[in-house]
Amino acid sequence: MRKSVLANYSAFIRTSKEISDLEGELLSMRNLLSTQAALVHGLADGCELTPMISGNEDLELDDILDEKTEISKTEKWLIGYLETLEVLLAEKRVDESMAALDEGENMVKEISEGRTFLSPTLFEALQDAIAEQRQKLADQLAETICQPSTRSVEIRSTALSLKKLGDGPRAHTLLLSSRQGTLLRSMKSLQSSNYGVGSFTTTISQLVFSTISQAASDSLSVFAEEEPAYTSELVTWAVGEAEKFAALLKKCILASTAAAGGLRVASECVHVCMSHCYLLEATGLALSPVLIKYFRPFVEQALKTDLKRIEQSSSALASAEDWVLAYAPTSSRSSGQPPSSHSNLGLLQPKLSSSAHKFNSMVLELFEDVGPLEILQLDVLAVEGLIQEFNFYVNLLINALPGSVVTENLEGHRIVKLAETEAQQIALLANAILLADELLPRAVFKLSHSTKGDESQRKGSEKQRELKKRLQREVDHLRDSFCRQHALELIFTEEGEARLNALIYLGMDGNVEQPEWFPSPIFQEIFAKLTEVASIAADVFVGRERFATVLLMRLAETVVLWLSDDQAFWEEVETGSTPLGPIGLQQLYLDMQFVMIFSSQGRYLSRHLHQAIKNIIERAINALAATGLDPNSVLPEDEWFVEVSEISIKMLTGRAAFDSVEEDIPSPTSFVQT
Repeated sequence: MRKSVLANYSAFIRTSKEISDLEGELLSMRNLLSTQAALVHGLADGCELTPMISGNEDLELDDILDEKTEISKTEKWLIGYLETLEVLLAEKRVDESMAALDEGENMVKEISEGRTFLSPTLFEALQDAIAEQRQKLADQLAETICQPSTRSVEIRSTALSLKKLGDGPRAHTLLLSSRQGTLLRSMKSLQSSNYGVGSFTTTISQLVFSTISQAASDSLSVFAEEEPAYTSELVTWAVGEAEKFAALLKKCILASTAAAGGLRVASECVHVCMSHCYLLEATGLALSPVLIKYFRPFVEQALKTDLKRIEQSSSALASAEDWVLAYAPTSSRSSGQPPSSHSNLGLLQPKLSSSAHKFNSMVLELFEDVGPLEILQLDVLAVEGLIQEFNFYVNLLINALPGSVVTENLEGHRIVKLAETEAQQIALLANAILLADELLPRAVFKLSHSTKGDESQRKGSEKQRELKKRLQREVDHLRDSFCRQHALELIFTEEGEARLNALIYLGMDGNVEQPEWFPSPIFQEIFAKLTEVASIAADVFVGRERFATVLLMRLAETVVLWLSDDQAFWEEVETGSTPLGPIGLQQLYLDMQFVMIFSSQGRYLSRHLHQAIKNIIERAINALAATGLDPNSVLPEDEWFVEVSEISIKMLTGRAAFDSVEEDIPSPTSFVQT
C-alpha cells in the first residue's frame, strides 16, 4: 500500500498545489470584491467630495487632512493609527503589529457596513495602507524564518504569525526550507570531520531523520487545522531529503564497499539508517521504500561479491586438499584429538576437512553480516546464492572422486585433489552431509530469526526445512556418484569386462563335482567393500549413525539394482543357449539371500533393496520353470540359505574356524522342499 501511495504522490501533489493556487486566487478576488463593494457603497450614500479632493487625487493623506476645516473622530483615529502601525513595523514588534492590523481590519469592516463614516478617498487610503503594511510585516517574518540564527521555537511562532497574515503556503514552504538549510549546514560540517564509517553513518542518519521528524512536528503543530492541505508538500520535501541522504551514503560509503565486497560495512550502514527510518514512521512518514530503492543494488552487489569469494576460497583449498577430517581450528578441538570425556560438543562441532571448514566459516560470517537483508528483501537472494555456492562445492567434491572425468581445467592445472582412499572419499561425503544437514541450515536460521515474533519464527522454520531439502538433493548427487563408482569397480574389471555376469550361474550345472556352497566371489567382495565402508563411516559419523546407514543402503541398492536391470544378464539367463540349471538357481538364490542377511545384520536392508532381491529371485525361478523343471523340487528350504549365509558371514569376518567349514555348512539335500 505504501508503494502504491508513493507511486501516485507526484500526481497527488500536483493536484494539491493547483487547488492551493486556486484558493489563493479566490481569496484575492474576495478581497478585491470587498474593496469595490465599499467604494460603490460610499458613492451610493451621496458623499460629495470637496473641490480640493476631487481635483488632487494623488495628494498625500496628510495634505488631504490639512486642507479640511474640520477633522472627524474617525479621521483623527486614522492619523494616529497609520503612525502607530508604521512605528510598530519599524521596531519589528510582531505581536503588536498583528494586533494593529486586526484593529484596522475591524475598522474597515465597520466603515463597509456603514456603522462608521469615512470619505471614500480616505477609506481607500486606509485599505491601501493596511495592505502595504501587511505585506511589509509578511516580508519581515519571512526574512526572520530564513535567518540561520533563528531558533526552532522562534521559527514555529514566526511561521504561525505568517499563516495568520493569510500567507499559509509561503509560511509552510519557508518552514521546510529553514529545516533544510539547517540540515545542509550540519551535514557539511560532518563531512569535513574525521569520522569513521560507522560513526559517520550513525551521526548523519540520526541528524537527517531527526530533522525530518522535527519538520513534520512543526508542520503538524503550526498547520494542524489545515494539515491535509500541506501534507503533500511535507511528504515531497521529506522524500527529497531522504533521497539526498541516500545519494550521499552511496557516494561516501556504499559504492566503494559494495565493489570491494564489504557486506558487513554495507549491512551495518543500512541497518542503522533503516532503524532511524522506522522510528520516523510513528509520525506517519514511511520513507523506507525510498531508502530500499537506493540501498538494495549496493547491498546486493556486496552480497554477490562475498558469495563469489566463498567460491574462490573453497576452490583454492580443494586444489590442495588432503581430505582429512579434523575439528575446526578455532575450537577447543583444534588439535584434532577428541575430548577425554564423551559429550554433546562433538555433535555441535563436527569434523570436516579444511576446505569444508573454510566454506562453513565464510557462510557463517556472511549470514552474520546480512541482518538487514530481510528488510531489503534480499534474504531470498542470499539463500539462493548459498545454494548455488554449495552446489559448486559439491561439484568440487564429485570431481575429487577417482572416477570423475573433470579433474583438470583447460590449462591442465588440477581443479581439485583426488580422494584416493575410501577414508578420503567418505570424508567427501561427510563434508557435504554435515554442511547440508546441520551447519548451513543453522547459519540461515540466524537470518530467519533476526526478526522477532511467532509468525516470523514459524516462517523461518519452514524456510529452513525447505533449504534442507534442496541442499539434500545436492548431497544425493555426491552420494550417488560415490556409490556408482564403487559399484562399477566391483562389477567390472579394469578392462571393462563384467565380472557379475550370467556365466557365473549358467556353467555350474555342467560340473561333475558337487559345488562348495558359499557365496560367489563377487558377492564376497561386495560384502567386504560394504563392511569396510561401514567401519570407516562408523568412525566418521559418530553420533550421526543415520548418515552411515543411508550411505550403506544406497551402495547396496546400487549393486543389486544394477543386476536387476542388466538386460544382457537376463537375456542370457532367460533366452540364452545354455539354460539356467538347478545348481545355478540355487547359487543365485544363495547370493541374494547372503546380501539380504548381511545387510539386515548391518541394519541397512532397505525396502527397495529387499524388493529388488525378491524380484531377482522370482525372475530366476521363472527362468528355471520355463525349462520344464519344478523349482520347488530342487530348491532347499529358506532356512538352509539363511544358515549358509550366516556361516559364510562368520567365516568372512573371522568369527568361525576355517577347518570346520565342511562340518558347519549343511547339505542342501536335507533341506529340499517336499
